[in-house]
Amino acid sequence: METTITKSSLFYRYFKEWYELYKVGAVRTVTLQKYDMTYHHLIALAPTLTLNQIDRKTYQQLLNLFADNHERQTVLAFHHHLRSALLDAFDEGLIKTDPTRKIVVKGMAPVPKKAKYLNQFELHAVLSDLDLSDTPNWDWFLLLVAKTGLRFAEALAVTPKDFDFTHQSLNIKQTWNYKSANGGFQPTKNFSSKRRIQIDWQTITQFSQLVKDLPEDEPIFVNGRVFNSTVNNQLRKHCENVGVPVISIHGLRHTHASLLLFAGVTIASVARRLGHSNMTTTQQTYLHIIQELESQDTDKAMRFLSGLI
Repeated sequence: METTITKSSLFYRYFKEWYELYKVGAVRTVTLQKYDMTYHHLIALAPTLTLNQIDRKTYQQLLNLFADNHERQTVLAFHHHLRSALLDAFDEGLIKTDPTRKIVVKGMAPVPKKAKYLNQFELHAVLSDLDLSDTPNWDWFLLLVAKTGLRFAEALAVTPKDFDFTHQSLNIKQTWNYKSANGGFQPTKNFSSKRRIQIDWQTITQFSQLVKDLPEDEPIFVNGRVFNSTVNNQLRKHCENVGVPVISIHGLRHTHASLLLFAGVTIASVARRLGHSNMTTTQQTYLHIIQELESQDTDKAMRFLSGLI
């Protein structure tokens, strides 16, 4: 790409050339879309801002403007994108100082969060409300996610061939590109996402009957364009039917992991089952549950130790 950027170039133009040079082909499509969104925010917020006008004050004003109608976590992501580009601009001599130094990230108060997961009794009520017909439908999809903790795109990509009925397991090796109108298989989120998940005997038996006459290499649940909202609406219907908090399909994944942790399954095992690249991700996501379990462990330890006298 021909470089025509100078100190007097518009900031949004520099940012676009920067992320196209360093990010295209290096990050996943969904991540690239976030950089593109930042680029369009820049055009809207600072259409005339040039590189040589950027200092700590103007950069803080830009962040504050963005923070007026965005939550702090969103502002933080916006800042991280811009900071990466500005540090390179500083190294290239296009700006005199690092304008991101000692920046204060602000933002709107977060809106109340919806329930992220169900407890054991709530999940049982939802699963009991499913209509598991003789052919694949979204209720079967909900059952699969509830029993495996698969990501939405992973579950869409499951084919009959992925099941190992002899060893009661499911092989996850790809995802389905549901965000594209053309669909199609695509790689997993990361290397750790390729995994083999053990499934209870009842569920594996149910699916063995469901898929026995289906094409081995074709997705079980994909029949045309698939939208996340379709499955979420189906799950909402069941939650409302049985009077439990409404969660999303991703919340069903959280439910799966949470119930395993409460059942005493180790963090390492849950991390592998979810396809997390490391246990840190699992610990951060389920910190509140882990802290509650640690409190219970402390009580158990004290009762045990007191009995040694």
